[in-house]
Amino acid sequence: MARYFDVHPVDPQPRSIAQVVAMLRDDALVAYPTDSSYALGCRMEYHDGADRIRSIRKLDDKHHFTLVCSDFAQLGQLVKLDNSAFRAIKAATPGAYTFILPATAEVPRRLAHPKKKTVGVRIPDSAVTQALLRELGEPLLSSTLILPDQTEPLTDGWTIKEELDHLLDAVLDGGDAGTEPTTVVDWSDGYPQVVREGAGDPARFE
Repeated sequence: MARYFDVHPVDPQPRSIAQVVAMLRDDALVAYPTDSSYALGCRMEYHDGADRIRSIRKLDDKHHFTLVCSDFAQLGQLVKLDNSAFRAIKAATPGAYTFILPATAEVPRRLAHPKKKTVGVRIPDSAVTQALLRELGEPLLSSTLILPDQTEPLTDGWTIKEELDHLLDAVLDGGDAGTEPTTVVDWSDGYPQVVREGAGDPARFE
């Protein structure tokens, strides 16, 4: 059964955040709220984490996982950025965007796209996510919490616990996180291509 943590969306309780982070360090898979929707997350080094996410969402090995970062310095260690990407992405973060970029050697090969060697990265504008990331001190391997038979993410922490109780280790409920996923911008060819329009304004990358 998943442990359930009810936290304040703007000022999350440090004790709850610390308990969830302790579980993450012990290879937990958790559901947590972001600035666009709820997501599934685990430590990047947790070998079975990606497979557990794929199993819940019924994803194939071509799915782009997202590495959720606390700040731009952390993001810059995971992906290769030229000057134009650096400036544009720095100006758009934190925010509801996911950027697909060539992965650096810091990213385990099993997490990058098998052919393109790319990975998604983002810096969310969410107090709960930022508190988690600061306490953890490393990125979270994540994927939007959309179940296989649904078109929109789950929006309520208690519903997530009821639906996925036996598949998750913890649910962090920070209130309604919305149903619109991030805007995805593919920068792997050296220029921005909006491949999914979502919560972030796509106009700045078109």
